[in-house]
Amino acid sequence: MAKVFRPSSREAMILSKIESSKEYARKKAISGVRDCLEPLSNAIAMKLVENSLVETTNKNSLEEQIKKSLDKLGHTEDFDIDYQTAPFRDIVSNPHVVSIYVTAFVIEKLINHKDVIDIFGSDEDIYYCINKQVIKFLPQ
Repeated sequence: MAKVFRPSSREAMILSKIESSKEYARKKAISGVRDCLEPLSNAIAMKLVENSLVETTNKNSLEEQIKKSLDKLGHTEDFDIDYQTAPFRDIVSNPHVVSIYVTAFVIEKLINHKDVIDIFGSDEDIYYCINKQVIKFLPQ
């Protein structure tokens, strides 16, 4: 039988605090992207190419596309972020919002860019490659 949470109970208060802290961490990570836009986009693009996950004719163009995506993330509504990342929500149990957003961008949008030849590796490989770079610049 499912547990019933009562609004006045201590459990509801604890759940509310947990949810609030998750939302705060998400907002902090998204706003932190603006502070490290250039180095983060460069690091992600470089690692994707180094790890042979993205084959491109122009690494600078790849970096520019990732930079535009990260910049757009800072101005995007929560609903749109959730909508874009929904197909990839189950890649890992607790995904970093910036990593999952960039992963979704690489898999769904970047594949169609004129300078990208092909994208290799699984969704998880791409996520972990991006996430390693993101956690160097942004809090978890």
